[in-house]
Amino acid sequence: MLAKDFCWGASLSAHQTEGAATEDGKSPSVQDCRVRDDQIADFTVASDHYHRYREDIKLLAGLGIKALRISLPWTRIIPAGVGATNPSAIAHYRDVFATMHAYKIEPMVTMYHFDLPQNLQDQGGWTQRQTVDAYARYARVLFENFGDQVKYWLTINEPNIMLLADQKILGFTYTHQERYQAFYHLMIAEKKAFALCHQLLPQAQIGPVPNISYVYPGSAAPQDIRAAEYFNAVRNWAYLDFSVQGRLNPLFQNYLRQTGIDLQILPEDQELVTTNFPDFLGINYYTSVTVEYPKQDQDRLSGVSDQQSEDVYEKGFYKGLTNPYLQKNDFNWTIDPLGLQTTLEVINDRYQLPIYITENGLGAYDELTADHQVHDPYRIDYLKQHLQSIQQAVASGVPVKGYLPWSALDLVSVHEGMRKRYGLIYVDRTEQDLKDLARYPKDSYYWYQQVIAKRGVDE
Repeated sequence: MLAKDFCWGASLSAHQTEGAATEDGKSPSVQDCRVRDDQIADFTVASDHYHRYREDIKLLAGLGIKALRISLPWTRIIPAGVGATNPSAIAHYRDVFATMHAYKIEPMVTMYHFDLPQNLQDQGGWTQRQTVDAYARYARVLFENFGDQVKYWLTINEPNIMLLADQKILGFTYTHQERYQAFYHLMIAEKKAFALCHQLLPQAQIGPVPNISYVYPGSAAPQDIRAAEYFNAVRNWAYLDFSVQGRLNPLFQNYLRQTGIDLQILPEDQELVTTNFPDFLGINYYTSVTVEYPKQDQDRLSGVSDQQSEDVYEKGFYKGLTNPYLQKNDFNWTIDPLGLQTTLEVINDRYQLPIYITENGLGAYDELTADHQVHDPYRIDYLKQHLQSIQQAVASGVPVKGYLPWSALDLVSVHEGMRKRYGLIYVDRTEQDLKDLARYPKDSYYWYQQVIAKRGVDE
C-alpha cells in the first residue's frame, strides 16, 4: 500500500467543465471560437461546473480525495488577455478554493489549459513573444490573488500535445517553423512562472505538466530504435529537459536542424532558463507510443487515424503504428499500464524530482441505467492496472507523491464532445440535450473511494 501522506485526488479543467461561456465578464478563448462539428457538444454549458462547483466539491469530498486539480481560465481572470483583471472572477475562484478548504481538499491549480484568450490568438498567439509577457503578467495576478489559498501550481497543460496535435487540440495547424517558435515561447513563459512563483510565494511549489508517454521501437531494427529515440526526444525530453535541466535536448536539436530550424536559447534568456527550475513534475499519462522508421514508399497514415501512435509521422524520422502486443479500447487507443511504470522509472532516472500523476484515465461510452447507475468495470480495470504499476514504480524507488486521475466528473472532450466520458461522476446530458445535468456517481467512484480508504490496490 502507498504512504499515509500519498496525495489521492482527481482532475478537471475549466473550459471542459464550467460552461457559463459568456457570464461574469468571460471573453472567448480559442476553444470557444474553434470550428466544431455541430453534432457534438461545445463549451457553452459543458458540465455547468461554474454554477454547481459546491455540489461537485461536496461529492468529491465524499469520495475521500485530498486534492483536486482544476484550471483557472485566463479569459475570466483577465478577459482581454492583457490589462484589467476581472473582480467577479477573482471573487468566484476565491470562493471555489474556500469551498475546497472547507472540505479539506487541497487545490492543485493549472494556470493554463489549452484556452488562450482569442484576443491574443488574433495577434499571433504563442508564436509571438508578447504572449510570453502576457502570460507572465497573468501568472503574477494569479499568485497575488490566490497565493494565500493555493500551495501547488502547474504551469501549462500538455504543451507537447498542444503543439504536436494542434488541429485536434486547438482547431488550427501550425507550420513547422511556427510550432517550434511557439515551443520556445511556451518554455520561456513556464520559466517566468517558476521565477515569479518562487519570488512571490516562497512556501508554494510549482511544476510543469506535460503528457509523457514512453516511445517504443516497432522492432529491434537499428533504424526503428533510432526512430523511437528521435520521437522520445521530440515528444518528451525536449519539454522536460528545458524545464528541469535548462537546456535544449541535443537529439531534439539534431532533429530540428535536419528539418531546417536552428533553435537556440537566446542570450537574454540564458539566466532565466538556467536558474529557475520546478519543485516537482506533473505527468499526464494515458498510453505508450510505438514508432518505426518510415520506409520511403509509406504514406503518413495506415488507416487508423484516431489511435495515438497512428497520428505520428515525420518523413525520414519516425512513423507511428499500433503496437500489436497491447489491448485497445473503444476509441482505438492502446492500453499499457506497464508502460506507465517504465515511463515513471525513466523520468526518475533522468530528473530525480517528486512526481504527481496529474491525469490518467479511460474515455468510454458510459450508459446511465433507469435507476441512475453507471456500471463501468472497464474503467475500474484500467485504473486498477495503472495504480498497480504506480505501486510497483514506488517500490522501485520512484518518488510518486500523488495520483489525480482524469477526470473527477464527465466533461466535454476537447474534440469528441460528451460521448467520450472519463468521469468518476456521471453528468446527465447528451451532446445536444442538456437534460437536468444531474450528477450520479459511477461504480468507479465507489471503487476509488475504497482504494483511497485502503491506500492502494492489491497486487
